[in-house]
Amino acid sequence: MSAQVKGWCPSAHRPMMSGDGLLVRVKLQKARLDADEVQTLCELAETFGNGMIDITSRANLQIRGVSDGTYPNLLDRLIAKGLVDADPEKEAGRRVTVQPFWRAGDLTDRLATALEHMVLPDLPDKMGIVIDTGPERLLSTVSGDFRLETDAAGNLILRAAGALAGRPISENDAPEALADLIAWFLATSGAHAGRMVRHLRQTALPPEWQTRLPRHEADRPDPGPAYGAHLYGVPFGQTDAAALRALMTTSKASHLRVTPWRMLFLEDARLVDVPGFFSTPNPLLGVAACPGAPACAQATVDTRDLARSLAGRTRGRLHVSGCDKGCALRTPAATTLVGRDGRFDLVQDGTPADTPTKRGLTQAEVLELFC
Repeated sequence: MSAQVKGWCPSAHRPMMSGDGLLVRVKLQKARLDADEVQTLCELAETFGNGMIDITSRANLQIRGVSDGTYPNLLDRLIAKGLVDADPEKEAGRRVTVQPFWRAGDLTDRLATALEHMVLPDLPDKMGIVIDTGPERLLSTVSGDFRLETDAAGNLILRAAGALAGRPISENDAPEALADLIAWFLATSGAHAGRMVRHLRQTALPPEWQTRLPRHEADRPDPGPAYGAHLYGVPFGQTDAAALRALMTTSKASHLRVTPWRMLFLEDARLVDVPGFFSTPNPLLGVAACPGAPACAQATVDTRDLARSLAGRTRGRLHVSGCDKGCALRTPAATTLVGRDGRFDLVQDGTPADTPTKRGLTQAEVLELFC
């Protein structure tokens, strides 16, 4: 497979070329893998890629460093192991991000199962569905366009991203209600906007879809014991296969769940310390930094060494971006450093696309500002 132009979310059937090779995304059902599946994924990452595995912001996993020559065999193995659907359209239809702390048979689990059997119409590539119906609402900052949530009384609602309120629905009617909202989006030329939030800036959502507020957002848990198991932080959302294998083996976890917050949730595991993971709160977990140069061809600066040096030293959240695309964080940060022509621009309370307050800083000058 030849390199392709960037601009979409990579998948297993449609990988994206980066500076270190093809990115091959594995979309997880209910964000969960058993221990054998994790070991298989680690083996495939080492055999067909460079051994690096990303955690994406929608709680999927991504194998890095795959070459044109190794990609076909990797895809065949992923399909054979049941980690990827052989049908590209069915694989592309895996658009659901679930709240990771669901329990077997609960509302989140039931809704995710029901939506797995839906045949979705052709939607813009980056659109997604979020199921945030656990005991606490935790996914409000996770990218998604159609959001299944609960109100303050625990009743199910369907909310369009960008709207403050949603529409009350029953669990049995959830697939039909979702189909109705998708149909409205497409019928009102939402595909041209590409995302629901952008579409609602130009097009009024019918009032009946905006009658019930979702429940209050709870604080995201920190690494450590949580929900009867253990959470492990992953710096910058990237690990190598050997470290992940060691974490699973040492902790004796039965299953791994991927969260959208660069943390892994291990079931039936003992709490252990494994290099490359945080088992307690760490300021680095609040820092967003893309792979930077040379891993990304768009970047002109190394990002992660600087991010490590600045962790815990800046006001509010820190984002270090190799270019103005801002792949590591789509929302504003208190402090954003943007790579440009080998130097850094500083943006305050904004995104990499916003106007900088300082331009052309060397790494030493950045460190002097904050250290």
